[in-house]
Amino acid sequence: MAKRYSTDRILFAVTLSLVFFGLVMVFSSSALLAADQYGSPYTFLGRQMAWAGLGIAAMLLLMRLDYRHLRHPAVIFPGIFFTFVLLAAVLMTDAHQQTNRWLRWGSFSLQPSEFAKLMLVLFLAYFLEKRRQYINDFTRTLLPALALVGLVVGLILREPDLGTPIVIVLIAAMMFFLAGLHLRYFAYLLLASLPALYLLIFQVGYRRNRILAFLDPYADPQGSGFQIIQSFIAVGTGGLAGLGLMNGKQKLFFLPAPHTDFIFAVTAEELGLAGAALLLGLFALYFWRGWRASLLAPDDFGRYLAAGLTFMVVGQALVNVSVVLGLIPPKGIPLPFISYGGSSLFFSMVATGILLNITQHTE
Repeated sequence: MAKRYSTDRILFAVTLSLVFFGLVMVFSSSALLAADQYGSPYTFLGRQMAWAGLGIAAMLLLMRLDYRHLRHPAVIFPGIFFTFVLLAAVLMTDAHQQTNRWLRWGSFSLQPSEFAKLMLVLFLAYFLEKRRQYINDFTRTLLPALALVGLVVGLILREPDLGTPIVIVLIAAMMFFLAGLHLRYFAYLLLASLPALYLLIFQVGYRRNRILAFLDPYADPQGSGFQIIQSFIAVGTGGLAGLGLMNGKQKLFFLPAPHTDFIFAVTAEELGLAGAALLLGLFALYFWRGWRASLLAPDDFGRYLAAGLTFMVVGQALVNVSVVLGLIPPKGIPLPFISYGGSSLFFSMVATGILLNITQHTE
């Protein structure tokens, strides 16, 4: 019989620390940019604080909602339907920077792909628990799941966005692995996906240029290699202790997207190796507590859900940091809790609220 325990205070404290850390770095990395674009250095900070407030409220609410209520079909299937509605609606909006990734109402914007990641984790946890005994039955289990994931991925690819679909596929693969899917299926799926990956990357000019810039950024230092070179400079000049908060140089209109995708580079420049290690340590603590929640969950739904939500947050963090350090090609993936962006912050906190509720239950 499941017992009720107190909320994981370590995970709760780590989450609030990450949110506070993010607000500080958003202001530091965006103040001059905001002053130049909007006439006030506090524009981006104010928006991020508003989303943080909404996120904290949602997290506190979900902490008190028994996670087992979320596996009801009345929650799962309307949520999936709403996901498709949002992903289809965003493709009908006016393009912003040649992409259709945001639904906008005045100064408010929402990125449906962030909601899609959360709903897919929720659906897969529900689905895998239902099909646990048939996990290696291709027709009954793998095919229906692949069809749903493929539809979501296909819609997001149309935005266009390749980074988020890759993250979604990795999350789904991890959850299927945890459920006991035979390794041969992963090999089959990887081989089957190679032609599609080739077409999506090497037959699309800007993506091909990103790969070439990743392999040799100095071949085009003023073009495709500019962003990663500026990131290297920011990280390299930070040293052990950094240049000091607000004292970074690369954010002064050298490093593109200093407050979004490359905020970790600004962190390393201003707070040095010590600050970057502290931030990575917080994500490591988040992973430890999330994985612990998965191991101690009283049912398969809680186990898969906790693992999926943990990987959704920490996996994105690893991808973002790897891009900043030049370990993988640029993906356009934000750093959860840290990067400027309301949708990413809000849904990361929603995921954490669910995760914190799972920590209240054990055997």
